[in-house]
Amino acid sequence: MSSLSLAVRDSSTMLRRNLLHARRYPSLTLNLLLTPIMMLLLFVYVFGDVMSAGMGGGADRSAYIAYVVPGILMMTIGGSVVGTAVSVSNDMTEGIIARFRTMAIHRGSVLVGHVVGSVIQSVASVVLVGLVALAIGFRSTGATALEWLAAFGLMALVALALTWIAVGMGMVSPNVEAASNNALPLIVLPLISSAFVPVDAMPGWFRPIAEYQPFTPAIETLRGLLLGTGIGHNGWLAVAWCLALTALGYFWSKAVFARDPK
Repeated sequence: MSSLSLAVRDSSTMLRRNLLHARRYPSLTLNLLLTPIMMLLLFVYVFGDVMSAGMGGGADRSAYIAYVVPGILMMTIGGSVVGTAVSVSNDMTEGIIARFRTMAIHRGSVLVGHVVGSVIQSVASVVLVGLVALAIGFRSTGATALEWLAAFGLMALVALALTWIAVGMGMVSPNVEAASNNALPLIVLPLISSAFVPVDAMPGWFRPIAEYQPFTPAIETLRGLLLGTGIGHNGWLAVAWCLALTALGYFWSKAVFARDPK
């Protein structure tokens, strides 16, 4: 078999392994999925009218639903990849990665299996949260079919970028608890972005923290695509952040995986 055929075969095997693990132990996935759903319900039904009025739109909960859903979808992706960091760390600490290194398999297939499996789970989580958003009143009437396709492509690209970062975090963590803690910024960063309020409404000293981070341009781009409004310079910023994080996570994970076990 050619090298490419071996890589595809072994990567497919590792992908099935990770999907089976996710199916057999769904508690982590469900816990990470419930967080964005609870945040969505909390901000819409408890804070919705107040937040909408504070943004100058009057006490209109439906307007705030349209604003907050894109941020919640990005938050879902950030939360989903935490499970990847935990899964990778678990493989490292249990010694299965060391065994894979001694087997006649394509070395990169172990990482590819984790990454592809995580992206699939992230997209599935986004779909489920999106269905909840539709059930409580979110409507995307201004978006075209092309904008919907671009929105899904953006979310898949964000999931890919964050997954590679999570894989690196999992590989350098000494245990699963540390992996979960190391991946916490992927949940915290959306909270201090434009997910819940516009950047312009934030205090001046806090505004740069929200503006100059990867989630804000991704959220603004997704918001523009789903609502059929302009995205300005946020589109290329979001893509640039995703490509940079993907490259960083890939080379980081590859370098750690190539080290000889201690």
